Amino acid sequence: MGKKSFTLSELLLAVAILAISLGTILLALVQGFLLNEASRNLTRALTHAEYVLEDIKNTNFETVKTKIENGDWDWDSSEIAREGLTPLNNENIDTSVNGTTLLDIEVTVTWKDRGLRNRGVNLETLIAQP
Repeated sequence: MGKKSFTLSELLLAVAILAISLGTILLALVQGFLLNEASRNLTRALTHAEYVLEDIKNTNFETVKTKIENGDWDWDSSEIAREGLTPLNNENIDTSVNGTTLLDIEVTVTWKDRGLRNRGVNLETLIAQP
């Protein structure tokens, strides 16, 4: 009676297929984690930009342009933390303004991601004199 068993080549082929499959699944999982972190950082940066825009919006219109030009809303990580927000890695917030009666305000948030790549996001709005 013959015993049924796998040959060495069949076993090696099965192990190779299993290794490739598990490697692909692991790679997809790691990419998912990295994408999740990048998305979380982008959301946090947008929240910080919105925070600054709301602060600008709640400021007297006549003083907004002067305060932006003086750098009142140009914050680094320590100033962001002082506002009660959690800063990103090397985060900076810069504001700029154009116009006189209709202010074109831009808030730029920059930070460094996990691979120390520079990232950034801009929010822009118009504020009219009441």
